[in-house]
Amino acid sequence: MVLRRPSPFVVAVFGALLWMLAGCTSIPKGRSAIDDVSIRGASKVDDSDIEERLATAATPKFLGMFRGVVFEYELFDRFVLQRDLARVERFYRARGYYDAHARAGRVTRISENHVQVEIVVEEGTPIRVRNVTLVGAEGLSPDEAKAVRKAIERNLGKGNAPFDEDKYKEAETAATRALTDRGYAYAKADRDASIDLVAHSADVSFSITPGHKVRFGAVTYEGLETIPLDPVKRALDIQPGEPYSTADLDAAQQAVLDLQVFSSVEVVPDLAHPESGEVPVHVKVEPSKLRTLKLGGGVEFDIIRSDFHLLAGWEHHNYLGGLRTLSVQFRPGVVTYPLRVDNIVVPHHLLPMEKLRLELRQPGLFEARTNGFIRPEFNVIPFIPPLDKKLLDKASIIGYAEAKIAVGLDRTFGKFYGALVHSVNVAHPFSYIGELDPALRTLVISSPELIVNLDLRDDRVHPHKGIFLGNNLQIAGGVFGGDASDIKIQPEIRGYIPLPHKMTIAMRVGVGLLFPFNYGKVVRENLDQALTDANRGERTRDFQIMYFRGLFSGGSSSNRGYPLRSIGPHAFVPFLNPDLASLQLDSDCFPTNSDGTTRKLGNECGIAVGGFTLWETSVEARIPLSGPLSSAIFCDASDVSPQRVHFRFNRPHLSCGVGVRYDTPVGPIRLDLGYRIPGMQVLRQLSPNAPQGKVSEQFQEGEPDEFLGIPIALAFGIGESF
Repeated sequence: MVLRRPSPFVVAVFGALLWMLAGCTSIPKGRSAIDDVSIRGASKVDDSDIEERLATAATPKFLGMFRGVVFEYELFDRFVLQRDLARVERFYRARGYYDAHARAGRVTRISENHVQVEIVVEEGTPIRVRNVTLVGAEGLSPDEAKAVRKAIERNLGKGNAPFDEDKYKEAETAATRALTDRGYAYAKADRDASIDLVAHSADVSFSITPGHKVRFGAVTYEGLETIPLDPVKRALDIQPGEPYSTADLDAAQQAVLDLQVFSSVEVVPDLAHPESGEVPVHVKVEPSKLRTLKLGGGVEFDIIRSDFHLLAGWEHHNYLGGLRTLSVQFRPGVVTYPLRVDNIVVPHHLLPMEKLRLELRQPGLFEARTNGFIRPEFNVIPFIPPLDKKLLDKASIIGYAEAKIAVGLDRTFGKFYGALVHSVNVAHPFSYIGELDPALRTLVISSPELIVNLDLRDDRVHPHKGIFLGNNLQIAGGVFGGDASDIKIQPEIRGYIPLPHKMTIAMRVGVGLLFPFNYGKVVRENLDQALTDANRGERTRDFQIMYFRGLFSGGSSSNRGYPLRSIGPHAFVPFLNPDLASLQLDSDCFPTNSDGTTRKLGNECGIAVGGFTLWETSVEARIPLSGPLSSAIFCDASDVSPQRVHFRFNRPHLSCGVGVRYDTPVGPIRLDLGYRIPGMQVLRQLSPNAPQGKVSEQFQEGEPDEFLGIPIALAFGIGESF
């Protein structure tokens, strides 16, 4: 008998099963677990809003599949259910449905100790807002009175809206805030409502007492210690004698926090002396460390490469005074080539690499809350394409020595952020392994960039609800010089929907449009043309610029079923094999069938070269588990086209998978496993017949290597994927 050592994969699966079994919970004798709770008859109110208020809840499923694993069973109690029915009726009453009734429609036993619960709701006719009256606005200017009315309507809703108690309270707060934003620091608002149950209507009135307008008084500070006062005053930007405004106080607090030298900031108005006509402001801060040193290291091991690297960083938040921030990040490392996940061999080449980035930020440049920065970089990066592992020992490996510098301004306006940056990148190619293709040359890319974001999420690190809108506009070349001339636009929208049990549905849609003016013809028109000595230089130049400017998809923050930058048009890149003869390439990479048609461009020859039209979309369910541990179930889809403004929705490249997250002070560390759904990569194959010398569109795709014989990819990252 021969005993074989089990593979690491089998050990991992077996260990996971043991962990799940060890974490199983049991149902007490004589009790029943709740498998499902459903709401029937709720058409005007979201079911999830009702379920959040119920003590009777279904037992959560781990990863959406297993009950009694990690989560304790939810046990059925008829007395708790009776109290829940009263909660449902009270919830409906608060939403304006005074006639609503709730009853337990059915409690079904589906096994000896498992039940399903159905709650039936009869909503009835809602109470609607008939009239809204504003009292006490006579002393306000027309614009001020209009602002108060709009604040009330924005929260309470206009005529005939259901009478919602929460919105009713919020409207009172909003009316007061509309006045305090306009100088009435001591304004008050009182609300009153008369409910007519027979007519199902509500008459609502708001009585306001504006008081008198005041101005900001003296500003005092507490807790500055070694922090210089002048830059803090400049960021606060509150001058004694200016009109009072709570909006200005909120903006001032955020601006001081953005200096990144305080762990907390409180900007508090002193309202104790209304007779003075001035409101003093007290600023209380808690400084954080002005100097920090970071040391660490890491390992990258994926389908493209493996490397070991160190990480060193240093920050000084008061460099040369004035709260200037100087940060230095240095990441030296070595790529162990050709070792990677699907090619477990002893490395025979160690490819040195490094990334060095400095940044100097000047707060209050030109005006109080505009920051200026200069960001030089010097990087040595190997270019390792996702080649078939059979070719790893044959391919030439090049690298780029990059010298970059970016100069820009950025500013935050409440939830809105904008930045204007001009960057210049000088990239010089060199050879790690093999000869350097003589067609490669040093590139200079110069491009201004406009970044705008509107962040309406409840939390930037762990968003649970809200939306995020962003856009990135770049213009390269032209009057700005450089070898690439183009316009690139990349808008994006993200949305977050809260669910019961603190779960979140996160969604993202992004597109990219690239309009090149002096490159890209090979990708757009001659992507599948066989390589010849005559076109080798043109192909090399196009693919070299596309590496820096083209649109790509795939990776941990994109389509997680694919390796980084692997979705899109594929082609043979000549500078990876500069010694390969054209005739040999034509035979190996563009073979023909017996009927004369061209067969598929194989992985052995093609890699992603970037494209001009990108679309990406993702849907993810984020499920908390225990403490800092959470999980996710996701589906990603994307495509990159070799044509301009050409959205190919018949190529979804759909991948779905699961992931785990572990929360840390810098954000969640996450590991995602994406599975490429068979049949959902290219939905419609085009005709295999192609013009002479060409390969049809269906052959412009590569096929990523499988892992353990399965079409999956592992994605590792810090922070949520979006």
